[in-house]
Amino acid sequence: MRCPFCGSEDSQVKDSRPSDENAAIRRRRICADCGGRFTTFERVQLRELTVVKRSGRKVLFDRDKLSKSISVAMRKRPIEPERIDRLVSGLVRQLESSGETEITSAEIGELVMAALRELDPVAYVRFASVYRDFRDTADFHAVLRELASDTLEPLDLNERFGTPALDKIVSQKKH
Repeated sequence: MRCPFCGSEDSQVKDSRPSDENAAIRRRRICADCGGRFTTFERVQLRELTVVKRSGRKVLFDRDKLSKSISVAMRKRPIEPERIDRLVSGLVRQLESSGETEITSAEIGELVMAALRELDPVAYVRFASVYRDFRDTADFHAVLRELASDTLEPLDLNERFGTPALDKIVSQKKH
């Protein structure tokens, strides 16, 4: 494993232990050249996934990119990092077990949005705003209206946010 500090390929494993509910192995390493210590993770990869972008370009699936985009949506939300890791692991398992080696970025986006919708509505709206490329406030209102229609109790968004336009969403839900 290449050292992230000096680039040497000579590193030694000092400690290994299971991680992510035995879905990965965490290894503590030390570089033989510079003495730097770092951690690596090994995960089972069922198959090599290729993502087909909207442009038609194909790239290898990157778990870290998926994790970062979900983490950005979850920033400053009351969700534990371990829960985000489990969400990412579940999404990756779902993609790998689909039987397909090529998957569209749209399919990945929809899976992420469905998972975030269940986990945290604010993160869902944040992710949707980037994924669906919101252009103006009407796009946000449409998603909020959709979320409000899914809840069992009416949301008093005007009271919470002080916005008359959001109050219309609530009144539409009541009628």
